[in-house]
Amino acid sequence: MRLATLKNGTPDGQLVVVSPDGTHSADAPVATLQAALEQWSAVAPQLAAISSFPDMINPASLTAPLPRAWQWLDGSAFACHGELMDKVFGIEPLKTERPLMYQGVSDKFYGPNDDVVMADEAFGIDFEGEFGVIVDAVPMGTSAEDCIQHIRLIVQINDWSLRALAGPEMKTGFGWVQAKPPCSMAPFAVTPDELGAQWKNGRACLDLLVDWNGKRFGAANGEPMGHGFHELVAHAARTRNLVAGTVIGSGTVSNENYREIGSSCIAERRGIEIMDQGGAKTEFMRYGDTVRMQGVLADGRAPFGAIDQTVVKP
Repeated sequence: MRLATLKNGTPDGQLVVVSPDGTHSADAPVATLQAALEQWSAVAPQLAAISSFPDMINPASLTAPLPRAWQWLDGSAFACHGELMDKVFGIEPLKTERPLMYQGVSDKFYGPNDDVVMADEAFGIDFEGEFGVIVDAVPMGTSAEDCIQHIRLIVQINDWSLRALAGPEMKTGFGWVQAKPPCSMAPFAVTPDELGAQWKNGRACLDLLVDWNGKRFGAANGEPMGHGFHELVAHAARTRNLVAGTVIGSGTVSNENYREIGSSCIAERRGIEIMDQGGAKTEFMRYGDTVRMQGVLADGRAPFGAIDQTVVKP
């Protein structure tokens, strides 16, 4: 099942169910995705039963599947990405077996084709391609084994970053505020069964194709997460209840053969250049630059649709 949200002049939009080919939709029996998540056991069978899709989807009408969320928690579950970022920021690697996670801004997720407003090019504008999950209500202390049942939807995310601000904020020890503007979401949120065998061990095992200004930048796969999404959910729920609609990200998708397949963010490319060439060569994004991201299954299908955006001035 694939779900989307149409712009309708309200903050949360109108929930629709999407046809298998991603071109048509039908109205959902509840108004918003948040409402569906809050009563998922009752609403999901009604959503799944819809088989007629009378309305053609206009891509310009799509917002993020969840335009705002009660909570956005982002992990850093790909070890090779973390190692490269340590080199970029010049910090000592953190030795821990626990998942890494921070809490980001959640009152806005850009839609898949929205222009993205950035305050200043000098802040080091960067994209970060990742996958994420949306959960129903998760009680505090739920085990990772049980958390897999609370993952209701999978999404594709661009976690925008301002790299010139990230390093100083990291060194304070408190976390990111200025360095992390709102994220973007691909148009379709999908139930795990939509990924078939490529949803396994709590991981979205898809290639994430990233194009910057029309040129392929990366094609990393989501399988090598050091912690699966069920483990990230359990980590987040260790000392708090997670409300329905909490979004949890994987962190930047990254593979150890990054020299061959490329990267999902510019900072990682710069880390490779530091190792191989003694210094970073690739510049960050400029106003007018575009980025496109699309998770692709082995058969070529793109279950989430695509994020395709332009960076613009305020």
